[in-house]
Amino acid sequence: MLPSLVILFSLGLVFGGAYWWFYLRGRVSTDDAYVMAHVASVSSRISGTVSEVLVDNNDPVTKGQVLVQVDPRDYQVAVDKAQAVVARLEADIRAQEMTMDLVERETQGQSLVADSAVEEAKRTEQAKLHDMDELVKKRPATQADLTYAQREFNRFDDLYRRGAGSQESRDNALTMLEKAKASLKELDAQIASSQASFEAARQKTEQDKHNLEISRSDLQKAGIERHRLASLRAQKDAAQADLEAAKLQLSYCTIKASIPGRVAERSVQVGDRIQIGQPVMAIVPLHAVYVEANFKETQLEQVRPGLPATVEADVYPGYVYHGRVSGIGAGTGAAFSLLPPQNATGNWIKIVQRVPVKIELDQPPPPEYPLRVGLSLQVTIDLTRREGLEEKGAR
Repeated sequence: MLPSLVILFSLGLVFGGAYWWFYLRGRVSTDDAYVMAHVASVSSRISGTVSEVLVDNNDPVTKGQVLVQVDPRDYQVAVDKAQAVVARLEADIRAQEMTMDLVERETQGQSLVADSAVEEAKRTEQAKLHDMDELVKKRPATQADLTYAQREFNRFDDLYRRGAGSQESRDNALTMLEKAKASLKELDAQIASSQASFEAARQKTEQDKHNLEISRSDLQKAGIERHRLASLRAQKDAAQADLEAAKLQLSYCTIKASIPGRVAERSVQVGDRIQIGQPVMAIVPLHAVYVEANFKETQLEQVRPGLPATVEADVYPGYVYHGRVSGIGAGTGAAFSLLPPQNATGNWIKIVQRVPVKIELDQPPPPEYPLRVGLSLQVTIDLTRREGLEEKGAR
């Protein structure tokens, strides 16, 4: 009996050592592993009353599928109001454009006419001034002729009185004197008339200049109309933005799925009053689940991203999923806990820490072996198959 037990014990040691050498030595495993997924929390972006719930827990949904409908009437009123404001401002802009075009045409025409009138008045004023200067220049010569005629008349009159001259010579001298006086008087009248014409032309020029300033001020009014039009367009842009915001709020009344998956944690019913940011359900992408295995820190010496791994779920004994290491956590689970340990205080006991290792499956779980978030797993990483790995910086 004793020899048999010794033989059996020896065989057990041999087979156990061989199993460890050929299989366990090149692998690390843990049963502290679970199915994980990037669960999308569906929440409301507006406040309102739920009018319809179109899905229930565990229902499959596609991206963009309608999940919940919020009563849209209040938000539709806001859209209608914003549309009315935009329509009114568009009408005001069209009316202002027509007014501005009319004002610009009138003021530009008036300005052109006033400018032409000023130029014409200036030319007339210059012409009148030139004529007056010419007449004024003639006066000294005419005055000299009068002075000469007066002197000749005095000489012939004196000769006539003394009996040394004839009556005819005196009469001729008197005629010349009268002509000279008439010529000077006529020239003075022409000068006075020319001065009056020049003054009238100068006043006309001043009046046309004043009219030109008025037309230019009317052009400034046209500029004011342009600024008013720009203001209306800016108001219309702001109203258009308000309209787009109102439409966006209205679109939020329809809550849609952001990702495909299955519905979970539905917490809303028809008639509920929901608030902004309130979660109403979650969507679990079961087609994109991954594994989070918490290995001991002493097991991670040779673990690198890309190493193959096998995964067994407690719910499906004997079925093996295949995947690869895609990343190693940046810290231990304790380091990111709500109350991280303070090892520098009090009595300290060393505890082997665990580090989360992410494993992505090579293929989505088959329909006959679906995985659910939170299921317990047994994960084994093969450390012997290192082809294609980058040893440096692989972590």
